[in-house]
Amino acid sequence: MRAKLFCGAAAISMLLAALPAAAHHSIAAEFDQNKPVKMRGVVTSMQWSNPHGWLYLDVKDADGTVAHWGFELAGLNVLYRQGWRKEDLPAGTELIVEGFLSKTNPRLGNSQSITLPDGRRLFSGPPPTKGESGP
Repeated sequence: MRAKLFCGAAAISMLLAALPAAAHHSIAAEFDQNKPVKMRGVVTSMQWSNPHGWLYLDVKDADGTVAHWGFELAGLNVLYRQGWRKEDLPAGTELIVEGFLSKTNPRLGNSQSITLPDGRRLFSGPPPTKGESGP
């Protein structure tokens, strides 16, 4: 009986070890922290999805053409704990996004904070560490 239990536990352990790890990427893996970005745009959509939320904006370029941008946000639990609610960013809202540019995609960024039209600021990256106030 003890041998069967040991073999069963060993088999389950091997199966669990074969599952892909739920690894999380660092910001530096995909975004260049030496290329900060600050832009004003109009919300086209906000996706509350795991593992990260996504914010999509239309931003007018210097020549007046509209460019479509995507910004990765923190995880949904982090956003909620930092004061975010689903109704905060309806389509059509003009806001300012601060963050970092993607290393590979010229219209993609990682948002660290968002300033709403009423001046309220929502942090959208990981919570600031002690002594930091965000970007």
